[in-house]
Amino acid sequence: MKIPQLLSAAAAVIVSILSSYSSLAAEAIVGRASVVDGDTIEIRSQRIRLHGVDAPESWQLCGDGDGGSYRCGREAAIALERFLAASRPARCKIIERDRYGRFVATCFRADGREINRWLVANGNAVDWEKYSGGHYADVQEAARSKGVGIWRGKFQLPCEARAAHTRREPSC
Repeated sequence: MKIPQLLSAAAAVIVSILSSYSSLAAEAIVGRASVVDGDTIEIRSQRIRLHGVDAPESWQLCGDGDGGSYRCGREAAIALERFLAASRPARCKIIERDRYGRFVATCFRADGREINRWLVANGNAVDWEKYSGGHYADVQEAARSKGVGIWRGKFQLPCEARAAHTRREPSC
């Protein structure tokens, strides 16, 4: 094969790859969602990281406001499962894939309620401004003002807790 033919074939492959990534944003995954953790679900064997929100890790402890602590990540996952069960199936609008190969998406219940927004509004996750651009700041402030979920006591931001747990720099 001559060099011009190789370049042409390589260009075709690159165009094909770029086309598949740009069409990714228009795709949706629909089905019964199961909870992996407080900000990750699975639909039809596809892991989906909820865009722009960060929930506590399952092992993470948060203050309960009365001097005690509780596993806030576990509680966030349980609350998410209850919320999803109330109106199935879920529909997720794909934004991208993350470095772990998971889809990153904004997801909705069958009744149209946005799952990502609900998590933050109920204090089960924080607005991860680094990724959301502050999209959930309004509902986070409302949750903080009401003292719901993680806002009822002291807690470490999930990204900081992960960094401390793995002895890495925070990615907040």
